[in-house]
Amino acid sequence: MSFDIALSGIKAINNQLEAVSNNIANSGTYGFKSSRANFASLYAGTSANGVEVGSMTQNIGMNGAMQTTGRSMDAAITGRGFFVTRDQTGVMTYTRVGIFNVNKDGYVVDSAGRNVQGFGAANGGASGVMGDIRVPTGQIPAVASTKLSYEGNLSADWKTPLTAFDSKDSTSYNMAKQSVVYDSLGDKHTLTQYFVKTNTNEVTVYYAFDGAAIKAGSTPAPDQQTLTFNNVGQLPPVPPSPALSFTPANGAAALTVSIDYSGTTQFAGEATTTTNNTDGYASGVFVGVEVAPDGSVIAKYSNEQQQAIGTIAIATFPNEGALSSLSNTSWAATVESGTPLYDAPGKGLNGKLSTGTLEGSNVDITSELVGLMTSQRNYQANSKVISTENQMMQALMQAM
Repeated sequence: MSFDIALSGIKAINNQLEAVSNNIANSGTYGFKSSRANFASLYAGTSANGVEVGSMTQNIGMNGAMQTTGRSMDAAITGRGFFVTRDQTGVMTYTRVGIFNVNKDGYVVDSAGRNVQGFGAANGGASGVMGDIRVPTGQIPAVASTKLSYEGNLSADWKTPLTAFDSKDSTSYNMAKQSVVYDSLGDKHTLTQYFVKTNTNEVTVYYAFDGAAIKAGSTPAPDQQTLTFNNVGQLPPVPPSPALSFTPANGAAALTVSIDYSGTTQFAGEATTTTNNTDGYASGVFVGVEVAPDGSVIAKYSNEQQQAIGTIAIATFPNEGALSSLSNTSWAATVESGTPLYDAPGKGLNGKLSTGTLEGSNVDITSELVGLMTSQRNYQANSKVISTENQMMQALMQAM
């Protein structure tokens, strides 16, 4: 009987050593969670039969240290939850390793090549259907300008010019400002504003497109607008200017732009410009992708535009300790773990994302080495029991 009890102890300690050695081996593995062997006594009725490893406990709830990488497609979960991936067979796996990339087909994948799952972009701020995240890696079309926002200070110290306005005569206006606008083909054009003080608290703005003054046609299209300020230099709320229409000579569609002067002032001192922005842009090619702190996957293009393709999904489980460990630092759902709940980072019980970082292993090397020495002593003790009983049996056989 003592042989069997000591043998059960050696077998249990071997299982414990496997857990300890696995922890130590993965002390530098991103997203790894340590495990612990739990011993349990064995009885046959009231007779002691030794010991066994009754269960393995995963320390999933303890986060590893955050390690800064600076890579735009790396992300770590600061709290509960797992990234969701799908392999080529359609099986869902869960991981804490946020090393993402875009494969040759444009899909966001993890370090093991599995498709990362996320919510597609949807209108109204709502989340789309969860599935693979695909990044448009081609070229995005140009968008024609429709609005120009201008804000600044048109100096109250300006003097009214003595000559009638002429865009070719710089003495006939007080200031000129140019803005870049885009047509439907993505070509740049210059919209020039000429500011002329025409009366007290009054500035008239004349317009030119690519150096040519805008003229009224059969459909009224103003070539000027008057801005009237109050006695404290403020521009009362006014609607945007009537749309300025002009047709580019490159075959693009007619361009119609309205100008918003909200916030413009007329104070004494230097004339300044604080805002001079248009809403259009040229076409652009894909140059890269990054993960935002809110989980959005952002595609970037050569025209300085960017768009959110989707949001990375995070899964939580009622009993995450019951997840089944897999290779590539991943887990699979089990009956005991419960049904996963999917949501965006930072929503509900989900942890937030830390971008440009990765979660390190949560293994405590010092504790594991102490456990290793304890296991060694226990192994030696059980071996001694077997050795002692063997000597006793030999002595008994010799005495017979």
